[in-house]
Amino acid sequence: MKAITIMFDTLNRRMLPPYGCEWVHAPNFERLAKHTVIFDNCYIGSAPCMPARRELHTGRYNFLHRSWGPLEPFDDSMPELLRTNGIYTHLISDHYHYWETGGATYHSKYNTWEFVRGQEGDPWKGQVKDPDIPENLSDRSDRFWRQDWVNRPYMADEDDHTQTRTFDEAIEFIQTNHEEEDWFLQVEAFDPHEPFFAPERFKELYAHDYDGPHFDWPNYRPVQETAAQVEHMRYEYTALLSMCDYSLGRILDLMDELGLWEDTLLIVNTDHGFLLGEHDWWAKCVQPFYNEVAHIPLFIWDPRCKKQGERRLSLVQTIDTAPTVLDFFGIKPTSDMQGRPLRDTLASDTPVREAGLFGIFGGQVNVTDGRYVYMRAPATADNQPLYNYTLMPTHMREMFGVGEFEDVELAPPFSFTKGCRTLRTKGRAWNDPHTFRTVLYDLQTDPAQEQPIQDDEIEARMIELLLKLLRESDAPPEQYERLGLYDLL
Repeated sequence: MKAITIMFDTLNRRMLPPYGCEWVHAPNFERLAKHTVIFDNCYIGSAPCMPARRELHTGRYNFLHRSWGPLEPFDDSMPELLRTNGIYTHLISDHYHYWETGGATYHSKYNTWEFVRGQEGDPWKGQVKDPDIPENLSDRSDRFWRQDWVNRPYMADEDDHTQTRTFDEAIEFIQTNHEEEDWFLQVEAFDPHEPFFAPERFKELYAHDYDGPHFDWPNYRPVQETAAQVEHMRYEYTALLSMCDYSLGRILDLMDELGLWEDTLLIVNTDHGFLLGEHDWWAKCVQPFYNEVAHIPLFIWDPRCKKQGERRLSLVQTIDTAPTVLDFFGIKPTSDMQGRPLRDTLASDTPVREAGLFGIFGGQVNVTDGRYVYMRAPATADNQPLYNYTLMPTHMREMFGVGEFEDVELAPPFSFTKGCRTLRTKGRAWNDPHTFRTVLYDLQTDPAQEQPIQDDEIEARMIELLLKLLRESDAPPEQYERLGLYDLL
């Protein structure tokens, strides 16, 4: 038995042909859909990058207890569980956040790993002289912006692009090991994450009139650009998505050539989507988690049931990935995993949950039952109380500052910390979520989430689901206070 996961970062569901998009060039995603089960109701749990990856390892929500950070000492890691049960595991990725301070415990859970350098602001190439940066709409001047323009000339050819090199490594691993048994390969592309830097042949698929400044990396903020500039950014994104489609096709070709469909689990997924001007916003994290970000694509081929070209309506989430992979290799998910194996859902659309949580640390806490989405906003103007619970006190790129330990306390163990007490430190949100109100959407009548509804009966039911999931997650008690839920318990 073998398993391959291909994870694209920031893969927009609504721009894929199998999910109804008619103008994006992605023939290999169409081909993938014919080979796999397509999930129509898949949602994120925690966002963004590393919180999502913690869920992929642990099979449980991250965002209620801590922000961006590494795996914790008490976490169950799916790749580590595979490795300790005799399954060879290999990670190939150009997702450089794995190798920063706030992600440095993930790659070591695999037997072996390969890091492809150069994405975004990856501190890769050293250059003292400032690079040539064109006039740009992004209005950035940070060191990651500068480093990106140092890196780009080293990837001028398609063969040198980080995505190409990532899939080259994947192909090498598969060719080397396809006759062996009991291995798990995780191929993880940073693309189509911003900046939307793609070779010219993919941009030519979306040729359009544009004579404005360079624009392929939007800031995380409301849209301030013209309609033409927004359209241009969408074409820059889809050019990179089409490159992802080409890379996917290379793996599908190899599976055909080597007959891997007979015994190899294939999962193609993402961590979240991205706003490209919808709701008058760019990006993610700093605005409500609309479906453009939270409702994600998922494709799975399971050689045990051999279902292909079929769709599933059951509500599934990122937290189901780890239990599904473990189950495929005959390993029982741990008792701390909240996700569920999708074996029966793949075979016959058997439901695994009534509702699911999703969100970001310190933001709105969202719940969906597949039809309704309820976004619960903080009840206090200062978005407090809010605490991080961790034994790995790091942010994305640095350790917690000394000042963050001034009021540190040891918290009692949570149900999933295996008796460990954690450090409790004051938390901080990505934005000021109090500026967003509590809203309820009916996705059946309003799939674009443009008109919130007011229905006391439905809201009461969604609050009950929210409270149930908070209890099942052993949410910190202050989350109920922050969200104004104590009176509803």
